[in-house]
Amino acid sequence: MIDREYCLTMARYNRWMNERIYERCTEIPEADRRRDLGAFFGSIHGTLNHLLWGDGVWMSRFTDRPRPEGGAADEQFSDFRALRTAREALDGEILAWAEGVDAAWLRGEVSWTSGIDGATRSRPAWILAAHVFNHQTHHRGQVTTLMMQLGYDPGVTDLPWMPGLEQGVG
Repeated sequence: MIDREYCLTMARYNRWMNERIYERCTEIPEADRRRDLGAFFGSIHGTLNHLLWGDGVWMSRFTDRPRPEGGAADEQFSDFRALRTAREALDGEILAWAEGVDAAWLRGEVSWTSGIDGATRSRPAWILAAHVFNHQTHHRGQVTTLMMQLGYDPGVTDLPWMPGLEQGVG
């Protein structure tokens, strides 16, 4: 089972990677950020929108945050600057959530009704927390691949290179 330190480390990694990716994406022309390159959600912009939506949905299941409108493939923000601002705010919420996670919550269960198939499910909270961070990493990997296809190197993306880990601060 994961613990609070895992959640904190991964929330910090999520924020660090999103800051780096969004900063690098400011160099990519809008038409290229929106170009459908064959990823699950088409483009860099579409994938970043999906990540924001997905994180918002899970945070709404974990906290009292309202569930985002729309579905997994819907564009939450057409304007890149607004998307980036919303991402920064949500990353702060995810970090605050991780700071407050305790062992009792992680040992509990989370129940929700899926927007995908309408089924109500319950799963161990620790599995769902791990899923959130896995989902982020999965789709950010797609974004970095799309960036490379367009000629924009995202730089190192591996967790051990995150600043602060050398002092044991996850």
